Parts: sequence; structure tokens; C-alpha cells
Amino acid sequence: MDTKAKILIVDDEDIVRMSYERIFAGTNCDVEAASSGIQAVELLQRQRDPFDVVLLDLRMPGMDGMTVLKAIKQRWPESEVIVITGYPTIDSAKEAVTLGAYDYLTKPVGPEQVIDATVGAMQHKRWALRPDAGSGRME
Repeated sequence: MDTKAKILIVDDEDIVRMSYERIFAGTNCDVEAASSGIQAVELLQRQRDPFDVVLLDLRMPGMDGMTVLKAIKQRWPESEVIVITGYPTIDSAKEAVTLGAYDYLTKPVGPEQVIDATVGAMQHKRWALRPDAGSGRME
């Protein structure tokens, strides 16, 4: 990753948050973590600039991941969201993609999968933010 990416990890399991944080240790990323959907939205609201990538669990007490995904895409549409769930279903995958998730991964995920998805999300975001991205021109 060329520029310093801002990544938010949202999962109610301590071990999952810590393992994702460890994956990005030593990379050119600023990583923050939230243990609930409510905490994630509060963190997002306090940021001057939106997170580049959000790693988002679906099943959490209180505010679930789909609700968080909707909030992110409404208020911070430039943030790419990677849904990571231990309870995958076709319906939740369809809903997540329809709501704007960049990717949908099923737990357990290895470090390579998390890194590959995050790099892909960053490249997608950079492409989408290019001034000529919507023009249809190839350069």
C-alpha cells in the first residue's frame, strides 16, 4: 500500500480484533478497532477523514453489521467495507453487496485473505476517486 491507509476493524470478539491488528502491524496503515457497531459509528463520526477500509463483522450484539454497513455507505460512501462473517448465507452476501460492501469473506480467514481483500479495496477506492474514472476514457 503506497499511501498510509486508515483501517477500522469492527468485531465483538477480542481475539479477532487483535489478530487483524497483528496482520497490519508493521505495514503503512493506521489501524483502529471497535468492539461493537455503536462504537464503530461513534469512531467514524469523530474522524476528520473517513476510514479507507472497514473490516466489519455481521453478528454483533446491539447494532449488527448490516446496520453499520448501511450507516457507513450513507454517511461515508468513500469508505470501502469488507464484511467478514462466521455465519455466511447467500442472503446476507447478496444484501451486503447490494448495500455497497466491497467484499464478503467467511471466517476463519487467513492473513493473506485479509491483506488481499484490503489491498483490493484500496485499489478500488483509488480507482473510484480518480478524476477521470467516470469518463469512460482509458489512458
